[in-house]
Amino acid sequence: MARRGEKLLVAAAVLLLGTSAPAQDDKVNTIRDVIVRLGRCWKPPPPAKARPIDITVVVSFNRAGDILGHPRITYESAEASDDDRLQYRIAVMEALQRCTPMPFTETMAGAAAGRPFAVQFHGRKTSPPTQERRT
Repeated sequence: MARRGEKLLVAAAVLLLGTSAPAQDDKVNTIRDVIVRLGRCWKPPPPAKARPIDITVVVSFNRAGDILGHPRITYESAEASDDDRLQYRIAVMEALQRCTPMPFTETMAGAAAGRPFAVQFHGRKTSPPTQERRT
């Protein structure tokens, strides 16, 4: 079991940073690059399908930039309905599919391999104070 100090946890607010797919030749060399790239791949469900919610996923990558294991949803807004949760879970998984394999530089590949990234996706600009619903 890895010690707390060895884990690489990243919490990033991804606020609809755009919907265009990242360029294939852009190498990912920093944690910020990972978050920016995921933000470019993020397409929240349209308001007609789901009310905006916040959702957090923990995901790990291998050295080649592919998803390692299964991404895990660790947080969803408490006021979300089951339908909202489903639509946002699908949108998160689609964003991960669009962004992988993550084109890590050699250095970043070694640093990121197997480490969990906790990535927050926000479906709204600000989150009202609510009671959290952890899953």
